[in-house]
Amino acid sequence: MQHPRRDPTSPPHAGLSILRYSAGIVLLSLVLSPVARAQLQPGNAESSPIGSAPGARTSAGTPPGLLDALFTGNNLLGDMGGLRSGLASLGVSYGINETSEVLANVTGGVRTGPAYDGLTLLSVGLDTDKAFGWHGGTFNASALWIHGRNLSQDNLDVAGGGIIQTASGIEAERTFRLWELWFDQASASSDVDVKIGLQSIDQEFITSTYTTLFMNTVMGWPALPSYDMYAGGPAYPLASLGMRLRGNSGPFNGLLGIYDDNPAGGTFDNDDQLRGRARTGLDFSLDNGVLVIGELQFALNQPSTGQNVEPGSHSGGLPGTYRIGAWYDSGAFPDQRYTTDGLSAADPLSNGEGRLLRHDFAIYTSDDQQLWHDAAGVRALGVFARLMGAPGDRNLVSFSTNLGLSLKAPLLSRPNDTVGIGYGLARISSAASALDQDRRLYPGDAAYPIRSTESFIELTYQAQLTPWWSLQPDLQYIFSPGGGVLNPDAAPTDGTVRIANETIVGLRTSITF
Repeated sequence: MQHPRRDPTSPPHAGLSILRYSAGIVLLSLVLSPVARAQLQPGNAESSPIGSAPGARTSAGTPPGLLDALFTGNNLLGDMGGLRSGLASLGVSYGINETSEVLANVTGGVRTGPAYDGLTLLSVGLDTDKAFGWHGGTFNASALWIHGRNLSQDNLDVAGGGIIQTASGIEAERTFRLWELWFDQASASSDVDVKIGLQSIDQEFITSTYTTLFMNTVMGWPALPSYDMYAGGPAYPLASLGMRLRGNSGPFNGLLGIYDDNPAGGTFDNDDQLRGRARTGLDFSLDNGVLVIGELQFALNQPSTGQNVEPGSHSGGLPGTYRIGAWYDSGAFPDQRYTTDGLSAADPLSNGEGRLLRHDFAIYTSDDQQLWHDAAGVRALGVFARLMGAPGDRNLVSFSTNLGLSLKAPLLSRPNDTVGIGYGLARISSAASALDQDRRLYPGDAAYPIRSTESFIELTYQAQLTPWWSLQPDLQYIFSPGGGVLNPDAAPTDGTVRIANETIVGLRTSITF
């Protein structure tokens, strides 16, 4: 969970350059997308210059196969003159991915307008079997460069509680940081493996296959742990030292992880991502609380390993994955209503010292199920549902859910595109709502709003222009931002004007180098 700060250095006309940048992306995609499709279409040498005879060149002097490789390869830079394949033969792999987006709230928030933000992900892996004959070992290291502005911070007042389910999953404090650093050792049969090191648990726990399509933050890492764990938990952009055990038996897969519960290292109310060594990801402390999380997964009608989900490739039914899990945290968590003297935190007679409650826990389920696919196995419709619950006395969010549908190949001419509609809800806990009611008891706060739930609907379309390049327009509508909180910048400032419902439009592009 981010605790962003406003950036007073942003230029006053940044919005214009952002819009020009966005328009440039769209124009470039419109120009190149037909070219990419043309390269992927079958044809003879006369209809496709790429299919010319060996030794021939196109009219532009392009070596045959160059454009074909550009638009069909998995990476923009290809094999880099044999570097990638050469390193792969030694067990070394690397990745560079850039995700950039322009988001704008056209209604709602504390102000309207656009913002650009981006994420560069750098990763390197080592297969110890290929490298020096050690079977089953994998080493992984990754780093993040988080850049640009933050719409949820600057326009939607996330720091003041103005929005719970923030607009983008890549939004975070601007920095360059180490992300993950771990070693995984699998057994000879690969049925059991152990991972040790700096880990981001959102990569394996509480996941969903279909929610990764969407841009809203909580479609990735849900709202409940984002607000109820220290610093939002060891999840993007943070990680914690720990150990994860995984075991597989037939259709069942079990995960058990033990981690340091506080990746930022501060108190619960002072867990800024840029705090101390957490700024660079180099905080390897183990002197905080303990976070234990376990998950049981059941895979239904899955294809053989490495195969696509197509008719005949599984047991005859539609594939799905069902997950149930829970976590426990040994740390101390602030009471959402009472101070240490037993009075409401809204009572002027209280000592103002928040009461701490020992331990916290939550339970969850996250399920994906394919509902239909066509005879060719190209088009497919899937549904997802994720529900989570936690105690209401020590957590701001006591319940959250994500629901939605995802359709692969909505257009027959674009088999790799995906369209989806999603819904998210975060419920303010009973204790936090009761504190709002307490505020109404005191002079001057009779109209104080009582927070309840925040929900949103998201409609998105991901166009896979090439295997390494995607473009994604997105539309979100946020109902009752923050659960119904006051707008601190509203006029008149009589304490009754809430932040209005928010319409957010966006465009994201992702390139794998």
